[in-house]
Amino acid sequence: MAMENADQQVLRELAQWISEGLPSWLCTVVKTWGSSPRPIGSLLACNSLGHIKGSLSGGCIEDDLLEKLQQGQLAKSGPEVLVYGVSQAETERFGLPCGGQLHIVIEPFIDQTHLASIQSILDRIDERGCIERTLDLASGDMSLKITERFKHLHFEGEFSNAAAVGDKTLTQTFGPRHQLFLIGCGQVSQYLAEMAKALDYHVIVCDPRPHLMEQWPIEGVQLITSYPDDAIRAEAADALSAIIALTHDPRIDDMGLMEAFNTDAYFIGAMGSTRTSANRRARLRELDISEAAIARLHAPVGLPIGSKTPAEIAVAILAQLTALRSSAGAKVQADFRAAS
Repeated sequence: MAMENADQQVLRELAQWISEGLPSWLCTVVKTWGSSPRPIGSLLACNSLGHIKGSLSGGCIEDDLLEKLQQGQLAKSGPEVLVYGVSQAETERFGLPCGGQLHIVIEPFIDQTHLASIQSILDRIDERGCIERTLDLASGDMSLKITERFKHLHFEGEFSNAAAVGDKTLTQTFGPRHQLFLIGCGQVSQYLAEMAKALDYHVIVCDPRPHLMEQWPIEGVQLITSYPDDAIRAEAADALSAIIALTHDPRIDDMGLMEAFNTDAYFIGAMGSTRTSANRRARLRELDISEAAIARLHAPVGLPIGSKTPAEIAVAILAQLTALRSSAGAKVQADFRAAS
């Protein structure tokens, strides 16, 4: 039996609480601004006894949110939207990155009306399939639809702390998703991130240089300001991940690649000329990286389409990933079913 992912753990705990008759809430990150510790779609469940499963920020937001819910200040009878980080004082209080904001949809589960729907989502995830959930925030109605591929979370409506006015809809897919882990936050990464989002990748950008990360302009991307080895171990070790080194700094890129070789990532790439790539392979051999591991490296990364500009390089990389993605996804599902 495979290890449960974060969504499974949160939803399974929520289903247990609902079945026991405990008033509970499901909280979903629907929008972020600036650097955020948790990506869009992150889940947290909590109940009236103060139990929590999952994470929205890894900081003080969880404690504040639970206190508000237990005191009956939020989502008493229907879903609501809550925004953290509106003011500088609030940003500092909750430990958010400079300029960071979190927009959260909070759903109450005061009875067992939606228990069967939550269980249906869990059953579909257990099968390694995707399922799409749509929530009408005005009515609290929930609908489910089987889908063949992961799609990005979509929130329709105004972001404010006011009561829901007009149409507000949350559509979220649960199930296996491809993700793109980019080492470095330069121009190529920015074009790659923007294009990859349109192809339904979850995009993670990791760069240990905070002065560069502060200038990151693309929304809806998970930003990690640390060295890539730890981040890859924590976020991109599975067979639906592609890891690409893009900084041109061997100290950063090679550190990430060495860790990437220890993962099940279906694609490992590095940007650079043919000569730069040959030098990189020589350095990796000197670091006692095996030939089998080095053979996994796509470098120069991207299809050979004569790309020169950052945008063209991004197109070449995504073309190569697109050519590999379907076969990689099919293999993951086949391996999972064989092991179950």
